[in-house]
Amino acid sequence: MIYLDNCSTTKPRKEVINIVSESMEKDFGNPSSLHRLGMKSEKKIKEAREYIAKYLNVDNNEIYFTSGGTESNNIAIQSIVNKFGKRGKHIITTKIEHSSVLNIMRNYEIQGFDITYLNVDSLGYISLEELKNSIRKDTILVSVMHVNNEIGAIQPIAEIKKIINSVNPSTLLHVDGVQGFGKVGLSLKVWGIDSYSFSGHKVYGPKGVGGLFIDKKHVLSPIVFGGNQEKGLRSGTENLTGIIGFGEAVRIMTKNFESESKYAFKLKEYLANRVKEEIQDIRFNTSLDESSSPYILNISFNHVRGEVLLHCLEDKDIYVSTSSACSSKGTEKSHVLKSICLKNEEIEGAIRFCFSYENTIEDIEYTVQILKESVSEIRQITMR
Repeated sequence: MIYLDNCSTTKPRKEVINIVSESMEKDFGNPSSLHRLGMKSEKKIKEAREYIAKYLNVDNNEIYFTSGGTESNNIAIQSIVNKFGKRGKHIITTKIEHSSVLNIMRNYEIQGFDITYLNVDSLGYISLEELKNSIRKDTILVSVMHVNNEIGAIQPIAEIKKIINSVNPSTLLHVDGVQGFGKVGLSLKVWGIDSYSFSGHKVYGPKGVGGLFIDKKHVLSPIVFGGNQEKGLRSGTENLTGIIGFGEAVRIMTKNFESESKYAFKLKEYLANRVKEEIQDIRFNTSLDESSSPYILNISFNHVRGEVLLHCLEDKDIYVSTSSACSSKGTEKSHVLKSICLKNEEIEGAIRFCFSYENTIEDIEYTVQILKESVSEIRQITMR
């Protein structure tokens, strides 16, 4: 099997699987219980929080565990709006955000908020000038995805924060970091990020667990109430085994980040060059330099339907994606590819390849061979 859909989810590392299995058997005490088993579980959560805080170079008490990136985005954005909504009703985001952000914004539009959706260029990058001109006195929040999940564009977060501070320092910055966490360099404190969301299953950890960084200078109120776990911001019995597995995944990732990132870029570069050599009438929707994620490559194959090509590859045990996993079962065309002004044919023929440390050059070479054969066969039918 050649798995190239690592943006949708990653295969957990063996070390993570082992520690999760062990914890399900031995660490079953409720972390809120006062007895020994509960205290042991609470200690395990503390250790995982420390691994993540160390990786992000932030304080332990600035990390909150959630069920994943979607919940983290909801908690951050809704909590910020609930607190600062009286100050203003203007929010800025981009046209290529994840659905967990865009659908929040649509909800706030119904409630009377004014939402500015920043445009992007042909490779998915916002205009800093447009951002600067969009910030107003009543702008309470800017929410920007660090790494786009479909085309890999890396937004200049540090520059975005500088512009915010120069125009309206009261405006907060939330960053959806789900596709950037563990994949590209970042510095939450130096960049001045106010809140940052991330997820376990994108970094070879378990599904159903994620995290949220909130700068300690902000005291935000919860949007769900209960037993006051996670310092009251995210109530509900913690996903103990998930958190333990997440912590282990981040512990390993911290050691391997540089080498695995360089290796992923090598695979991406190799695939791009080989496809360019072997297949005509294509369009790269991802920048091929360091301004995009080393883990993501999006290519449009003209005169080919992406879902047909996907299944041709699947028949050969190669797994890719046509768009983000959170929207791929819908009937709507990718809002990201629409926003970079692709033609309908280019949108329909888009395939996303996402790499991991387990892929090899041999995997990529075989994928190119099957791609070439499949595209040729499909075009023989569609171009008659």
